[in-house]
Amino acid sequence: MRPSRYRPLWLLLCGLLMSACSSVERPFQQPQPELVLEQFFDGKTRAWGLFEDRFGNLRRQFSVDIDGSWDGHTLTLDESFQFYDGEQSRRVWRITPVAAGVYEGRADDVIGTATGVVEGNLLRWQYQLDLKVGDSSWRVNFDDLMWQQDGRVMINRATVSRWGFRIGTLTLFFLREGPDAS
Repeated sequence: MRPSRYRPLWLLLCGLLMSACSSVERPFQQPQPELVLEQFFDGKTRAWGLFEDRFGNLRRQFSVDIDGSWDGHTLTLDESFQFYDGEQSRRVWRITPVAAGVYEGRADDVIGTATGVVEGNLLRWQYQLDLKVGDSSWRVNFDDLMWQQDGRVMINRATVSRWGFRIGTLTLFFLREGPDAS
């Protein structure tokens, strides 16, 4: 049996494919300040955000007032959104810790259960929801990365995708009311 002249090229392509699949990028995180959702969101928090489409065009801006309460078992986040175009909406999250640094959450407009994992100052929060787009609704995936900066500030960057394609990026800045808790 004579070796194919394409065999070296085939082996090179297989090697490149295997190395690309094995290198999973981990989001940057720091050990401090250690993020504990039940502590960070217990109380009043204000957030400001914007949504950019996949081309970098600013599509929406908004602010959010969040009333958080921790009862020892469930973190409830009552979020009131005010969009700069005049629209208002509300989402109420019920988040429970299921293991050390692992959380599950539910909200009326979220499909199924959101899942989150905390490592150091970083929370990765993933969920699906039906997003109103004009007169219709799109089922989209959110992949949030939330970094606690100190006792009062958190930054959130979410990739929004549909059918596996990124449709935009959501950026939020959270500021807790009250004294610094760090």
